[in-house]
Amino acid sequence: MTNNYSSNKPVVPEAKAGLNKFKMEAANEVGVNLKDGYNGDLTSREAGSVGGQMVKKMVEAYEKNL
Repeated sequence: MTNNYSSNKPVVPEAKAGLNKFKMEAANEVGVNLKDGYNGDLTSREAGSVGGQMVKKMVEAYEKNL
């Protein structure tokens, strides 16, 4: 089964700026120096902490709106 959908693309392309802002805020909260553009110099731990913080904030927002 072939999947032509890349999970790295936002479902709503217009949301890209908002997602980038959210990612930068999450990185700042966990103390990761994230810059615009290429961030391949981050360790797996640093990148994972940013993603984890983003998920944590999304879950908190969802639970708040229940």
